[in-house]
Amino acid sequence: MSILADNISWRIGKKTVVDGVSLRAEPGKVLGLLGPNGSGKTSLLRILSGLRQPHEGSVRLDGTDMRTIGRRALAQRIAFVEQHANTTADLCVIDVVKLGRFPHRSPFAGWGAADEAAVNQAISRAGLEHKRHDRWQSLSGGERQRVHIARALAQTPTELLLDEPTNHLDIHHQISLLQLISSLSLTCIVSLHDLNHAAMFCDRLIVMNQGRIVASGSPEEVMTERLLRDVFAVDARVEASPHHSRPHVQFLPFQPGVASASPHRG
Repeated sequence: MSILADNISWRIGKKTVVDGVSLRAEPGKVLGLLGPNGSGKTSLLRILSGLRQPHEGSVRLDGTDMRTIGRRALAQRIAFVEQHANTTADLCVIDVVKLGRFPHRSPFAGWGAADEAAVNQAISRAGLEHKRHDRWQSLSGGERQRVHIARALAQTPTELLLDEPTNHLDIHHQISLLQLISSLSLTCIVSLHDLNHAAMFCDRLIVMNQGRIVASGSPEEVMTERLLRDVFAVDARVEASPHHSRPHVQFLPFQPGVASASPHRG
């Protein structure tokens, strides 16, 4: 169950937002997307999920061009958790999670045992058992984010794409959510801002800047002090963590009177 992007580009007017990107999301692995704000991560995720069509290039799902796959069939296997997903309806948590079953049900089908099991498992995985009957409008931002992730899991996808899913979550729920994502037997693509979380939980990383991929590989290959200076304009030291052996970034304070490095213009 793999996603393969081949030289895809996407524009808004004359501005190129995604510029000649090629990548492969390996089956059952977590691919992390990193990059400064405006680097094209969200637009890329929307293309990979089938919500947008690239102006050039193609996206293949298990070797099949995504443009030839029907919307319903695509929704049955790819779940996308957006960064600012919201709803104005004052539903219960369980009703929001049930929306994840929509692609699997025909218009006149009743609610079945498979639907019930998928929803219950999703609520449990997201740690929402005690919130299942709470009203949407009573939830905190972090709780709402977990509900959207539960809805995506209820979709029983084979590919899961998430756009900065740890936004609004406290540190406990950030870690538990990323542990959950890394434990799933799904092909996952997740954009993150926290570099240490990305290094700790992702199997491979892609770094974007101004719509292009400027680095890709394992966390050990990608997370270098030079890249942090060139792309993120920060000084840092990168060392293997004594606790999990993955790269750990230690940021250094800006020196008074010294300009920070300019981001890489790739």
